[in-house]
Amino acid sequence: MIYFDNSATTAAAPEVLKTYQTVSEDFFGNPSSLHAIGNKADNLLTQSRKQIASLMKVRPDEIYFTSGGTEGDNWVVKGTAIEKHQFGKHLITTEIEHPAIKNSMAQLEKLGFEVTYLPVDKRGFINPADLKAAIRSDTILVSIMAVNNEIGSIQPIKEAATILEDYPNVHFHVDAVQSIGKGLEALLQTPRIDFLTFSAHKFHGPRGTGFIYAKKGRMIAPLLTGGGQENNWRSGTENLPAIAGMAKALRLLLTNEAAKVVQQRAIKEKIYQHVKQLPKVTLFSEDAQDFAPHILCFGIEGVRGETVVHAFEDHDIYLSTTSACASKTGAISGTLAAMHVPEKIATSAVRVSLDENNTMAEADAFIKAFDQIYHRFEIINS
Repeated sequence: MIYFDNSATTAAAPEVLKTYQTVSEDFFGNPSSLHAIGNKADNLLTQSRKQIASLMKVRPDEIYFTSGGTEGDNWVVKGTAIEKHQFGKHLITTEIEHPAIKNSMAQLEKLGFEVTYLPVDKRGFINPADLKAAIRSDTILVSIMAVNNEIGSIQPIKEAATILEDYPNVHFHVDAVQSIGKGLEALLQTPRIDFLTFSAHKFHGPRGTGFIYAKKGRMIAPLLTGGGQENNWRSGTENLPAIAGMAKALRLLLTNEAAKVVQQRAIKEKIYQHVKQLPKVTLFSEDAQDFAPHILCFGIEGVRGETVVHAFEDHDIYLSTTSACASKTGAISGTLAAMHVPEKIATSAVRVSLDENNTMAEADAFIKAFDQIYHRFEIINS
């Protein structure tokens, strides 16, 4: 079995599963309880927070645990709107964001907020000049993803941060779900960034857990109110086994990160160089430094993406259409639509997404299967 759908989810690492089981058995107390069992759990929660903060090179009190990327995105967007509505009701994002951002923005529009959606060029990048032109006196939030989850374009976060230096009261949020462990830590550590969103199941951690970085001094309103956990920012009994597992997964991910990134980029390049030679293949990603090392999106002319996915499944190779969140709806890729790719071509798109466990041998097997699939559809469509 070859698994090339890591941008959808990754397999939990064996070490992470062991941590999850150990914590479930030995640290079952509620971290908010006053007795010794609760204190034991609370100490592990604190230790996990410190470990993640250290790995991210931030303060422990800037890390807040969530249920994953969707909650993190919703929290930053809506939490900013609630917290800062008296200062303005204008928000800025891009046309290629994850649905967790775009649908949150749509909800706020129904409540009287105004949203500017920055366009992208034919390669899938925003123009920083468009951001500068969009900022108004009543702008309260700018939200731009670091790495697009469908084609892998790395957005100009540093350029956006430079522009926002002149607007210190505007929250700057970056959805970093697809960028962690991909050699982009320098980008994510840009000082002007106020909020970052992460999801554990994208880096071999448990599903249903994640975290946000919230810069000290920046305020967002809580979405979940109750017992006052997470410094009264995110109530609800903490999922300690998953949090401890996430901390372990992050440490494993960032160990020898540079070598892992080189390996993923080499695999992507090998597949890219092969498929680009074929006349009926359209490439939506590029083998370039401003594209992530682990995402490759392409289409075969005249063949719908879901058909290609199932054709590869017959070879025990697993990839996806452009986004797992939309793969079962048959919806056209929002990113490709924003890039003005014609619908007939956009519906052919599939995504290969890699991680550090993939190998060159798997790339060879993929290429062999690809040639067979391509030839079969070439005959059918001739």
